[in-house]
Amino acid sequence: MTTNRFSLTDKKVLIIGGNSGIGLGTARCMIEAGAQVAITGSNQEKNDRALLELQELRADSTAHCFDLNEIDDCEKNYNAISEQLSGIDILVCNAGITHRGQAEDIPVSEFQRVMRINVDSYFAMAQAYAREHIANGEAGAIVMTASLMSEASRASTSPYTTSKGAVRQLVKALACDWAKYNIRVNGVGPGYIKTDMTKPLHEDEEFYQWLVKRAPLARWGEAEEIGNTVVFLASEASSYITGQIIYIDGGFLASF
Repeated sequence: MTTNRFSLTDKKVLIIGGNSGIGLGTARCMIEAGAQVAITGSNQEKNDRALLELQELRADSTAHCFDLNEIDDCEKNYNAISEQLSGIDILVCNAGITHRGQAEDIPVSEFQRVMRINVDSYFAMAQAYAREHIANGEAGAIVMTASLMSEASRASTSPYTTSKGAVRQLVKALACDWAKYNIRVNGVGPGYIKTDMTKPLHEDEEFYQWLVKRAPLARWGEAEEIGNTVVFLASEASSYITGQIIYIDGGFLASF
C-alpha cells in the first residue's frame, strides 16, 4: 500500500457549510492533503474570517456566500462555483442547523426549515454535482455529514434527529443510483464535536460530565478528527467504499 492513495493533490473540493466548525476543520484537512478548497456559507462575515485562515494555508482558497434555503438556486450556485474553479472533483455536504424543543411544541415551519437545510440542500447540491460529472463522463466522490443522531436520539431533538436519519438513507440511495457512473457517496457520523452549534452543550458542566462517562474515549471530539475521515472517503484509498456512514463518536454508539 502507498500513502499516495490518501493524497488529494490538486483536487478541487467544494465544502457546503465550510466557514466554521466541522466544515472549516475539514477544509484545513483537505488543504493539508493537497487539495484546492472552496467553501460556502450564508454569513459573509464568517466566510471572510474563514477564508483568511484558509488562504494562509493555500492562497487559491475561495469562499462563496449564498442561502441554502433557496433550494431552487442550488444548481445555479453550484454551476457558478464549478465554472470559476474549472470543475469540482469532490463535494462535501456539511451545512447544518438545529432546533431544540419538545416535539409537541415545535412549529411545523421550524421542522421544515431544519429538513430544508440538512436534507433538501444536500440532495440539490449532490444532484448538481452528479449531473455535471455524468455529462462529462467523470468519476467522483461525495461525502455527507450525518451524525450519531442518525442512529440514536435524545429528548428535544426531533427535527435534527429526523434530518440526520434522512441523510443516512440519502447516502445509501444516491450511492446505489450513481455507482454505475463511478460516483461514490459516503457519509461521516460525528459524535459530540466542539463547534459553535454544540457550544451550549460543551459549556454545560452537567452535560460534559454525562458525556465523559458515556463515551469510552471520555472527551469531546475535534473538528479535524472528522475532517481526516472525510479526506479518506474522498481519496482513492476508499475506492471500494460507497453507501457507508463512518461514525466518529469516541465509541459512543459501541457502548451502553
